[in-house]
Amino acid sequence: METFEQRVTTLLRKHEELITRKNMPVAGGNGVFTRYEYPVLTAEHTPVFWRYDLDERTNPYLMERIGMNATMNSGAIKWNGRYLLMVRVEGADRKSFFAVAESPNGVDNFRFWDYPVTMPEDTVPATNVYDMRLTAHEDGWIYGIFCVERHDDNAPAGDLSSATATAGIARTRDLKTWQRLPDLKSRFQQRNVVLHPEFVEGKYALYTRPQDGFIDAGRGGGIGWALVDDITRAEVCEETIIDLRYYHTIKEVKNGEGPAPIKTPRGWLHLAHGVRGCAAGLRYVLYLYMTALDDPTCRVASPGGAFMVPEGMERVGDVSNVLFTNGWIADDDGRVLIYYASSDTRMHVAVSTIDKLVDYCLHTPEDGLSTSASVETLKRLIDKNMKRK
Repeated sequence: METFEQRVTTLLRKHEELITRKNMPVAGGNGVFTRYEYPVLTAEHTPVFWRYDLDERTNPYLMERIGMNATMNSGAIKWNGRYLLMVRVEGADRKSFFAVAESPNGVDNFRFWDYPVTMPEDTVPATNVYDMRLTAHEDGWIYGIFCVERHDDNAPAGDLSSATATAGIARTRDLKTWQRLPDLKSRFQQRNVVLHPEFVEGKYALYTRPQDGFIDAGRGGGIGWALVDDITRAEVCEETIIDLRYYHTIKEVKNGEGPAPIKTPRGWLHLAHGVRGCAAGLRYVLYLYMTALDDPTCRVASPGGAFMVPEGMERVGDVSNVLFTNGWIADDDGRVLIYYASSDTRMHVAVSTIDKLVDYCLHTPEDGLSTSASVETLKRLIDKNMKRK
């Protein structure tokens, strides 16, 4: 029979083998991006000393004491030459927290920092926080904007499911010590709020997602845009919808900005998620669009349909049929690492380039919003290819 220390050694060895496993690109694909064979993070990637009490006196059976359920919806940034993910880690108790995992190459060998993030509270404490977008702003700070969930105290007595969503705001210089700013003020509930990396008209600019309820967008028309005078007392007084929802599309139920956009010579490159209803529930997919460099509210490209959808094992998890992203990294050599979660369970990476993503946006037909329009678009491509014969 193995001793306690031998079992600990085996546990640590298997964990090390998991996090140092080489991740290989998957052959094939659509030419726009390349998926990788393994998830970059799962619940099992969290440190052994987070989950187990390694003292034989207090845990003689080497049981997992604090269960981890998922690693998902991660912000991303390249920092001091390392690829960092601000991971939403969800415990077995349904509470999410932030933790940083770093990699030397962005596709494997992600290792969590020893301690999770200690995020200061706003004046009204939150029950749950999650889905942080990271923005390195031109003012010199790194900002994290994330969803703050609280129970809806206006719900009927006994209703323990109704919740409210607001956007929490914090900033840091080192991703370890965080200064918490007041939550964003808005007349709507707000989730998926993202800070634009540059000042616009001398103000901070936010991508918003106004919605009437915690789940339903209601009157919220899509991805919004708002200017804020003071980020330390941020308030949305006026919003303009820059990316609308449409009936019978991938974003008919709701849509939301993913990470902060990437600046390219042809415009701002945006990654977002769209949601539609189906027999299996809500289906989340990813899509791209572009806006003008001199006016980030002006769309210059809107490729129709989904950019990425759940495939294979990505379709199965805590909340199935879901892809979600709030982090990507543009390298100096033009490589783009897209970090996405599947089914609220695990984190993956897909790799593309600035040139490919811009080409995809500028040359993929828009959604004509009807069957007849889609057929005419298809016929034009067929005609063009037939002339090559």
